[in-house]
Amino acid sequence: MRKKYIIIIGVLVFIAASAIGYLIFLSALSGIGNPTGGRGPDYPYFITTEPVTVKKIVVPKGTKLTYEEQFFKKGQQDKIMNEKKLTDIHLPEGKTIDWGGVPVYAITKFFNSEMTGYSVFAAFNQLSDEQRTKFSELWQACGGELGVLVKDAGDWTFETKNITDITDCSVRYQRYFKEDDRQQKFLDSLYNALGEQVKTK
Repeated sequence: MRKKYIIIIGVLVFIAASAIGYLIFLSALSGIGNPTGGRGPDYPYFITTEPVTVKKIVVPKGTKLTYEEQFFKKGQQDKIMNEKKLTDIHLPEGKTIDWGGVPVYAITKFFNSEMTGYSVFAAFNQLSDEQRTKFSELWQACGGELGVLVKDAGDWTFETKNITDITDCSVRYQRYFKEDDRQQKFLDSLYNALGEQVKTK
């Protein structure tokens, strides 16, 4: 009887080892051709077929909406998904929306779940001289995306009552470096100019 149990246990261990080995093999296979040796998740996304409102923003037809990784949902979807799971808005090439008087082509939710906010990507080449403001000039001067903290995660519009701070402007200016007065003053100026932008409209 004892010998029978030993044989059963041995068979089970063999099956488990084989399954683990197979999974490792598949994982290695999926990384072939990737310079980092791995492959990121195939996040679900939807391409809008008409203008729609997401995060209180009207986006045009052809906008790519990307969502958090979800079970049984990979790659392109045939219908729009839950807005609460949205991580990225990326407009069609050449298209922009107005965000604080600045043409922007993409908005991306912060990766850090402890921070309620998003990054905004501007297309300054589509900003005319007549449209330039102190806010747009400061933003363009930093040379990158703008990170903003908000109260309501469901609102990605230029609503200053919802925007509580500017966390960064490209990699050059970061709230994280509290001891760097130059960085803090620049972000303060940018945040103040953001508020002034509304008053001038």
